[in-house]
Amino acid sequence: MSFSDTTLARFAKEVAKYPADQKQSAVMACLAIVQQEQGFVSAESEKAVAAYLGMPPIAVHEVTTFYNMYNQQPVGKFKLNVCTNLPCQLRDGQKALDHVCGKLGVEKGGTTADGLFTVQESECLGACADAPVLLVNDRQMCSFMSTERLDELIDALKKA
Repeated sequence: MSFSDTTLARFAKEVAKYPADQKQSAVMACLAIVQQEQGFVSAESEKAVAAYLGMPPIAVHEVTTFYNMYNQQPVGKFKLNVCTNLPCQLRDGQKALDHVCGKLGVEKGGTTADGLFTVQESECLGACADAPVLLVNDRQMCSFMSTERLDELIDALKKA
């Protein structure tokens, strides 16, 4: 796999932030760029990032699999991460996940037939006081997600 000149230029900008002998420090930024451009990080693109940064492919794979913000397969236009860690669990986090899955007609980890939504169970999203919480596309935190608020969010995303 080879990356476009635009992608390579973005990689170079990230690598330039680190000393020359530590360019692998840009691995997370490079993986984020791949995901922004391709929608997910494939095994093939992991290997290409590893080659670009001069690091073992397994080291890149370890980063991709450790962080839940990297999609390892295609996802819907809207990725919904519902926290089910203990604080959210105590405030209906599992109920929120079950509601989202039921409303969209998918199992956790699944994508709707129209490709619009992917629903994932998530570990702590760092907003325990706002439980239950949901993260949209790894960017937008939604707090105090009652079934009513979940319905409103899903309906608004469908219209977007």
